[in-house]
Amino acid sequence: MITATTELAIRWLVYLAVMGDENPTSPRRGAGALRCSSSYLAKTSNLMVKAGILRSIRGIRGGVVFARRPEEVSLLQVVEACQGLLTARYCGGADQNTEVCSYHSAMKELHEATTQALTKWTIRDLLKNPARCPGEGPTDCKMYFEDCQKVKSARRRRH
Repeated sequence: MITATTELAIRWLVYLAVMGDENPTSPRRGAGALRCSSSYLAKTSNLMVKAGILRSIRGIRGGVVFARRPEEVSLLQVVEACQGLLTARYCGGADQNTEVCSYHSAMKELHEATTQALTKWTIRDLLKNPARCPGEGPTDCKMYFEDCQKVKSARRRRH
């Protein structure tokens, strides 16, 4: 349901929010922390810029910064920026007043629950426990950052 690109976008946004840096952060710098390709992160950043979630700053010290506050960015917005609109079709496009088959009733319920959950959660919500450091949990956690000590100290300075 959630693609690798969407996961990376969420991780990138959490990293940027935790660092809380007013200065632009380059995908190259972020790629080291997120253990991913800088070109892949740059492409993912472009999706966030097109969606109005991040703002791109050009130049030698360029990179990206939040265009909106983390509490204004829902996971649904990130998913839709990376994967397109979450849409559903029921029994050939029947409207909501039309009775649909059991399968499509189940799919409609799943779609509504997914949309509701993704709308409820924001990037700010994910900051409550964002980073895992060596010895603090599994390194296969999606929120494991290579430079997590810097991330945690940046978070302490902000709060």
